[in-house]
Amino acid sequence: MNKVTVIGAGNVGATVANVLAHKDFIREIVLVDIKAEMAMGKALDTWQQAPVDHYSSRIIGTQDYQMTADSEIVVITAGLPRKPGMSRDDLISTNAAIVNSVTSSVLKYSKNPIIIVVSNPLDVMTYAAYKVAGLAENRVIGMAGILDTARYRAFLAEALDVSPKDIQAILMGGHGDSMVPLPRLTTVSGIPVTELIAMDKLQAIVDRTKQGGGELVKLMGTSAWYAPGAAAAQMVEAIAKDEKRIFPCCVKLNGHYGLKDVFVGVPVKLGKNGVEQILELKLSPDETALLHQSAHEVRSTMDVYDNLPSQPA
Repeated sequence: MNKVTVIGAGNVGATVANVLAHKDFIREIVLVDIKAEMAMGKALDTWQQAPVDHYSSRIIGTQDYQMTADSEIVVITAGLPRKPGMSRDDLISTNAAIVNSVTSSVLKYSKNPIIIVVSNPLDVMTYAAYKVAGLAENRVIGMAGILDTARYRAFLAEALDVSPKDIQAILMGGHGDSMVPLPRLTTVSGIPVTELIAMDKLQAIVDRTKQGGGELVKLMGTSAWYAPGAAAAQMVEAIAKDEKRIFPCCVKLNGHYGLKDVFVGVPVKLGKNGVEQILELKLSPDETALLHQSAHEVRSTMDVYDNLPSQPA
């Protein structure tokens, strides 16, 4: 792949760029931030790491969107991180203005990129980028499910004393407290996790996963970055290499799972065209009810965005 742009040179964006550079399949990675010197410094630091870690991807830091011209994939991490006591919804007004601005700026120079949104509140920011970009819905994707399942799998690996490599899982719904874990579809090397752990312990892990982001905010005073950055980079790789990987991602639903015109996390196939297929699982009535409740909560945040002053029609 020739070019990927990462917008936002904070902790998450810099991690995305660094992880992608180490994967060594992109000719040029452009790291953009309103603070030009920070973007330039982090890009230079990552470039100076190349001789040590043996990669050739060139990283360029800038605040000039002309440098992003002809990007094939754009990762948007720009926005304020959560602070202790702040809900995701508190961020909508401020971060919507940022996401709207950076999306408009990048589309001036890249005709038809695939956009991956990482900014919070994730589901509504993906919706914001979609509305501003005017791209096909398969080309605007939110990164949440990969991170959420990673947290879930990490907690399970610790509880079971097994490698996280062997744990497969799926979560659906909104990113945050309303996410919908599916323990019956969680396996350890093909073994249903329900055969390996007591249900009360499993439920405790599910509950901890739902609060995963908040737990880190309380510990560090800001949002996580290593796992979110790596998760976004994994999406870039799946798309760039046309891997057809199945990941839970935030996408626009059009009748899937009985939901329409709402952005929530569901399993999708990622390839060179972005979202190449939305997979519809056979959910139980209880699981369907939880997914619909989660979608209802996301819809309410989308309504908040739609009612903001000076926002696109």
